[in-house]
Amino acid sequence: MSPSRNRTRPPASESEQGVYVVPDITIKQLLSAIPAHCFKRSGPRSAVHLVWNLFVILACHKAASLADAALARHPLHPLAQSLARFAIWAVYAFWSSLFGTGLWVMAHEASHQAFAESKMANNVVGWALHSSMGVPHFAWKVTHAKHHAATGHMTQDQVFVPRTRAEMGLPPLDPAREDPRGSPAHVTAEMRAELWEAVGHSPAGEVLGLLSYLTLGWPLYLLVNISGQARYPKWTNHFNPHAVLFSPHHYRQVLVADLGVFLWLAAMAVSVHVWGWAPFLRAYGVPYLCVNHWVILITFLQHTDPLLPHYRAPQHTFTRGALATVDRKLMGDWGRVMAWIGSHATLSIAETHLLHHVCSVIPHYHAHEATHALRKVLAPTGLPVEGNPVSWAEMYRVYKECKFVEDEGDVVFYKNAHGVARMHHAFADAAADSDSGVDVDSESE
Repeated sequence: MSPSRNRTRPPASESEQGVYVVPDITIKQLLSAIPAHCFKRSGPRSAVHLVWNLFVILACHKAASLADAALARHPLHPLAQSLARFAIWAVYAFWSSLFGTGLWVMAHEASHQAFAESKMANNVVGWALHSSMGVPHFAWKVTHAKHHAATGHMTQDQVFVPRTRAEMGLPPLDPAREDPRGSPAHVTAEMRAELWEAVGHSPAGEVLGLLSYLTLGWPLYLLVNISGQARYPKWTNHFNPHAVLFSPHHYRQVLVADLGVFLWLAAMAVSVHVWGWAPFLRAYGVPYLCVNHWVILITFLQHTDPLLPHYRAPQHTFTRGALATVDRKLMGDWGRVMAWIGSHATLSIAETHLLHHVCSVIPHYHAHEATHALRKVLAPTGLPVEGNPVSWAEMYRVYKECKFVEDEGDVVFYKNAHGVARMHHAFADAAADSDSGVDVDSESE
């Protein structure tokens, strides 16, 4: 392969396939490009960000309460009154959930020991913040460490695992009518129609599927392993210490995580008893669902795109998995100001995610600088490092384009409902990287 062909090339048009050159860069090369001070963690500095996000949420609630009270003192027509109240609390839910997602991300940083130098501080902060949002922190921390160790691995990754042709119940691959790589020029019209019918694609169905996924996807992943490994037993969940997700030495961690969720449920029950359902839903219930929505919207789009590969064991390495993610600007399609606010509120989790998979202990306040350094090293490869902005429209596009992968192949790309893939892979001249990069047990303790 000539040097010019060692560079990934995205598709030039809808009728063409792009070429993804499987990277052979080492984790050492990537980490050595990042300035040394970016690896420094500061508990006090992280705490400032935590307090700030809490302050913004409380300020938003106070502003919404004052606006609601002012509206009550100057009533409008009943319909206008109802619409005005809905608008007040909808605006509150939007902004409070955005900054609430930042608290979720803070707990996520703590799970990677990136909040502070102290392991105890990281564990306490992570457990407290995640428990306040119904997340079994230490249980999730175990599976999240496995996700980092095996990102993009078809049988070892823990979340956003593509469904295969067989798992979708689709007709077997027919080489006479379709290209295994999904080349647009080699999938016949008859095969496209057959797959379209089998997948059951419809705009209304896509929208309903997206709405349910965005609102319930996160708790259902914790409860019943939705979008997780298909090889796990039915009803696998993050609350059972005997689940296949965990090893015996994780038993106490899972119980402590369960205790946090139990306290969360008890706090919600007391809140409803004291203040009633309506105030509870306005202040916490709806924003909580919106936080779940942001978490799924951001993380799904970080790991899912027709330009990104998934690997089976013979070709997967830690570095290849880390580079099979993509950065995106949250609310970037709403202009520069909203993009800045989105990044600020959520601690740049969407904008610097590829870096996070290369090195998860870098705190968010160093992430942009480290990402800039990392992209300089990756630029010659042509790898997709930044995708379209995080948005509902982009979620719909990706959800529509990423339906299944083939049952065979060590490097696979998503195909759409017509059986067409946007990319196929090629290998560079150099030997493949084999650095594993992450110790699952040390990450999960």
